[in-house]
Amino acid sequence: MDEFSKYRSPLVSRYASKEMSYNFSDRKKFTTWRKLWIYLAKAEKALGLPVTDAQVTEMESHAEDIDFAMAAVEESKLRHDVMAHVHTFAHCCPTAAPIIHLGATSCYVGDNTDLILLRDGFDILLPKLARVIDRLSNFAEKYAGLPTLGFTHYQPAQLTTVGKRACLWLQDLAMDMRNLKRAREDLRFRGVKGTTGTQASFLQLFQGDHDKVEDLDRMVTEMAGFKKAYMVTGQTYSRKVDIDSLSHLASMGATIHKICTDIRLLANLKEIEEPFEKEQIGSSAMAYKRNPMRCERCCSLARHLIALLADPLQTASVQWLERTLDDSANRRISLPESFLTADIILSTLQNITEGLVVYPKVIERHIRHELPFMATENIIMAMVKAGGNRQDCHEKIRVLSQQAANVVKQEGGDNDLLARVQADPYFAPILGHLDNILDPKTFIGRAPQQVARFLSEEVRPLLEPYKAEIDVKIELEL
Repeated sequence: MDEFSKYRSPLVSRYASKEMSYNFSDRKKFTTWRKLWIYLAKAEKALGLPVTDAQVTEMESHAEDIDFAMAAVEESKLRHDVMAHVHTFAHCCPTAAPIIHLGATSCYVGDNTDLILLRDGFDILLPKLARVIDRLSNFAEKYAGLPTLGFTHYQPAQLTTVGKRACLWLQDLAMDMRNLKRAREDLRFRGVKGTTGTQASFLQLFQGDHDKVEDLDRMVTEMAGFKKAYMVTGQTYSRKVDIDSLSHLASMGATIHKICTDIRLLANLKEIEEPFEKEQIGSSAMAYKRNPMRCERCCSLARHLIALLADPLQTASVQWLERTLDDSANRRISLPESFLTADIILSTLQNITEGLVVYPKVIERHIRHELPFMATENIIMAMVKAGGNRQDCHEKIRVLSQQAANVVKQEGGDNDLLARVQADPYFAPILGHLDNILDPKTFIGRAPQQVARFLSEEVRPLLEPYKAEIDVKIELEL
C-alpha cells in the first residue's frame, strides 16, 4: 500500500516544521530509548555493578542503527513495545544483551523519553514565539502613532492607534512566552524509580545501599540533561505534568486565535491585510477575492490545540493508584499533536506578522465617518470657552447629530455632521478652530507613549535570550 492509500495526519504531511516532526518521530523516540539504556548502564557500571566497558561501547556503537522491521515483528509477537525494542537492541548488541534495561521498568524509557520530547519541543517553540513577538513589536513601533477607530462590541469607539492595538496582542504573547518558559523550566526527569516508584529493584541490585540508588538516579538524570528528577512517582510521572505543559500551549492557541480573528475583522474593513502572494488565488469562483487564508488556518488549528487540553485533564483524573495503562494510547496522540499544532500556528503567525499590510487612507476614511460624532464633546467645550452656554450647545449638537445619523442610516449617505456645524451660525465663534478640534491625533491619548514604554520595558527584555535566532524567516510550504 503506497502512502497515498492510507490516512496521513495533515499536521505532519501538510503543515509542521521538519524539526518538530522529527522531535516526535519514531526515530527520535527509539534512539532516545537506547540512549537512556546506555545512561543506565554507564551509571550502574560507575557505581560498581557488573557492567563492562565493552558492553557500554557496544551499546553506544548501535545507538542509532535501529532495525524497525525487526522491532515490528517482535512487537507483533510480544505485544509489548518496550520489550520488542529491548530484544531488537540486544540482537545487535549480543555482549551487552544481559545488562540492557537492568533493574528498569518500561516507564524508565517511556516516561523519561516523553519528558525529553516535551523539553525539546518547548526549545523548538520558544524561539519561534520570540520571532513572532519581535515582528509584531516592529509593527507596533512603526504604527505607534497612526490613529485608528477603536471598537468595543465591534461598534466604533474612542480612537486608538494601530500600534497600540498590536500591543494588546503582544501583551498576550508575552504572557505566553513567560508561561512556556516556566513550563519548560519546571519539567523534571522521572529518573530511575522502578515499577511502582519505590526503587526496590535498584535497592536490591545495590544490596540495600540507599546512597548508591540515589546516586544512580542523580547520575542518569544529569546525563539526560535535567537538573532535577521528581522525588516521588508512581510507575509514571504525575500526569498533571502533561496538563501543565499542554494548558500553556492551549492558552497560546487562544491568544493566536484572538489575534488572527482581529486581523480577519480588519481585513473585512480593508484596513489591514495578511500577506498575499502575487499568484495566490483567493477563490475558485470569485477572482477578485483576497481571503485571509493564513489567519483562517491559524484559527482553525488553534481551536484544535485548545480542544486537545481536554485529553490530559481527563487522563490525569482517571489514573488509578500507582498507574493504569489507559493513558498510553491517548498520550501518543495528544502530546505530539499539541506541540505539532503549536509549531504550525507559530510559524504561520510569523509569516503573517512579517508581511502585514496597512492601508492608512482607508483607516483615515473610516475615522472621518465617525469622528464628528466622537468630537461633539470637544466642540461643546470649545463653544463654552468661546462664551457659549453649555446646555444650549448640547441641544444644538444633539439635533444636528440626529439629523446626520439619519443621513447615514436611512439614506446611506456620508456623515455630514461637520458640514451642518459649519453651516449653523451658532458655531461661528469656533469655526476657525474646527480643524484642530477634529485632528485625530488629539483623540488617541497616550497611546504612542504607552507603546514605546511597553516595548522597552516589557517586550524587548523577553527577546534577549533569543537574539541569535531572531532573524530566521519562515517560508510557508505545503
